Amino acid sequence: MQEKRNSIMKNVFHLFYSTALSSMMNAAALIVLASFINKGVYGKFSVVLAFAMIMAYMAEAGLNQIVLREGAKKEASVTAIMASFIKLRLLLTAFSLLIGFLLIHWWYQGDKEFIILSYALILPLVIGISMQSISITYFQMKEKMQYSGYIRIVSSILLIAFIMVGKWFAINAIVVFFLYGSAYMAAGCFGIYLTMRDQVFSFKTPFYKEIRKNWLPFMVTGFLFILLPQIGPIILEHTLSWSEIGYFAVAYRIPQALQQVPFIIAGAFYPVLFRLFEAGDHQGHVNKSITQVKLMGLVGMLAALPFFHLSDIVINLLFGEKWMGASMLLKILSLVMVFQGLSIAIGDGLTTRALQKRRMTVQGMAVVSGLILYTVCSKEYGLAGAAVAGVLVEGILLIGLLCRHPDRASLFKRAVFPYLTFFFVGLWLIESFFSSVPLLAFVIHLAWVLSLIWLDKEWRRKGWGVWKEVPLFRKWKTKFRKEAHDGAS
Repeated sequence: MQEKRNSIMKNVFHLFYSTALSSMMNAAALIVLASFINKGVYGKFSVVLAFAMIMAYMAEAGLNQIVLREGAKKEASVTAIMASFIKLRLLLTAFSLLIGFLLIHWWYQGDKEFIILSYALILPLVIGISMQSISITYFQMKEKMQYSGYIRIVSSILLIAFIMVGKWFAINAIVVFFLYGSAYMAAGCFGIYLTMRDQVFSFKTPFYKEIRKNWLPFMVTGFLFILLPQIGPIILEHTLSWSEIGYFAVAYRIPQALQQVPFIIAGAFYPVLFRLFEAGDHQGHVNKSITQVKLMGLVGMLAALPFFHLSDIVINLLFGEKWMGASMLLKILSLVMVFQGLSIAIGDGLTTRALQKRRMTVQGMAVVSGLILYTVCSKEYGLAGAAVAGVLVEGILLIGLLCRHPDRASLFKRAVFPYLTFFFVGLWLIESFFSSVPLLAFVIHLAWVLSLIWLDKEWRRKGWGVWKEVPLFRKWKTKFRKEAHDGAS
């Protein structure tokens, strides 16, 4: 008997509320952290965190997507796949920590404080993320996203709790960095507990050889994907001061945390897209991809609105006057979410059609563009130039992925062009007339973007289908038909 799986909408619901909660708590942790450490230390924190995220990906190396690909096959053995996955993750985690710390010692050999801070944050964080990733990937393969949500929420709760301990006891930066990383490790232990409770894996299980098939494109693509948002702080460390990097980090971390919302929605579509491709249903894959692009584009736009129109209010309310220099940066960088939601969805369409090499090539071009743009723009225009560079890189990535997609005409005509045009025309009109009243501008633009749900025929049809399944509506409809039948009799 086949195990029951959640529907896409149910998975999206579970992941959406869990990601919304975890994103808010992650943002709260950053706010608390910024409130009691100075700008220079916060700048160092952002650079160390960038290294940690890169090393955490090196410990994953694209295996998550390989596991989902193999798990989508009808004859797949979950036990064999996961046992092999865990073995490889252990080896990769050890390798990434070794290589990462060798590079840090080489690049920052004159800054002992930076090296010590790196160990304090990176060791527990990378190990913790690896543990979480194993569990989240398992439940994603089983299409039981509620458990992935539980892991993320627990991770965020622990993160803010550990940071609060650091603030209450006025602990020095090294211990605070260690507490930050330890929150991820504790949540990783919780994730492993949930996984082992659902299914036990044995290391004696024979290695699942198919997991190595086309691994390299997945590995390189994933590395480039995680590198893209991290190159900003690393490059800026060579062109700006630590305090200026602190401002950039404050502005960038908020939209970066919220970018997880469209990314998690992608996680709900991933196994379904793989399954459609494996079944040879090309048209079904295209239609589902277009739906994903629309949904993630819409979510990215909605997430960007408050930070674009209310950036002054957000920075002042959350971080205080000492961080107001990050306000304009937040306004600019909020647009990253608009482009990234679309690009992730289009990239997933390539990945789930065994066209990962195309995604890899485009992301490589985006990383090279990022290195150039961050360096040139930050040198010439300072912090504002760095923020614009971040948006330009995402725009380049979106254009490249769209151009390399086999169904680019359908995606462009039915999703990318109408959605982006609608958003930016509204942005231009509203900024032209209501920029002096940011709260009103936000409300009008929010209503403008939400109207897409009604204007798009697909969303109207889906919305009506969902409404018809509401128990109260079904009861009313049955009663109405009965009365009509009785009246006719």
